[in-house]
Amino acid sequence: MPKTSFRKNSDSPHAVFFYVRYGVSYRYLEEIMEERGVEVDHATLNRWVIRYSPAIAVKAKSQKRETNKSWRMDETYIKVKGQWTYLYRAVDSHGDTLDFMLPEHHDEEAATAFFKQTINNNGFPDKVVMDKSGANYAGLANINLLLILAGFATMIDILQVKCLNNIIEQDHRFIKKITKPMMALKRFTPPKQQLMELKRHI
Repeated sequence: MPKTSFRKNSDSPHAVFFYVRYGVSYRYLEEIMEERGVEVDHATLNRWVIRYSPAIAVKAKSQKRETNKSWRMDETYIKVKGQWTYLYRAVDSHGDTLDFMLPEHHDEEAATAFFKQTINNNGFPDKVVMDKSGANYAGLANINLLLILAGFATMIDILQVKCLNNIIEQDHRFIKKITKPMMALKRFTPPKQQLMELKRHI
């Protein structure tokens, strides 16, 4: 396939956006494009998503509004390559996505790595609301320990209140609703933009 660009393929950005936003299958998207007078097969649509979604993600990130310092963190299951794995996610109190991770295990080590990644990308929060998970609590407690060892006077407040975490738990349902028609994610480490686009950052 020759090198292409958004300019040469004026229909590709619309198709890619439709795919990541509404979670349709490639074959269904092929039919949608055909109804709009665009003849493109599902294999080409797949190549467009792989090729152009990073550019869409960069544009979306540049327009993303600043997140606040009150976070909600939770984990759920998602099917990747036919197997169930964990999906760690964090949003702020407005529901804006902060970060996500797909670890193989749900344990203290995975939670610690997730909090390190999220803080590196978003800065330190004032507080994090989570459920009663001991692993998640231990992961954030490790971050507080590192703050103490580094000489910081303040730590991150940890609130384990399930009812306050409804915003992200409801958000998980949206993610699963979107990914189901896509026949689940195809790789164990999917491009970050695919999940970020699902959260309406465009």
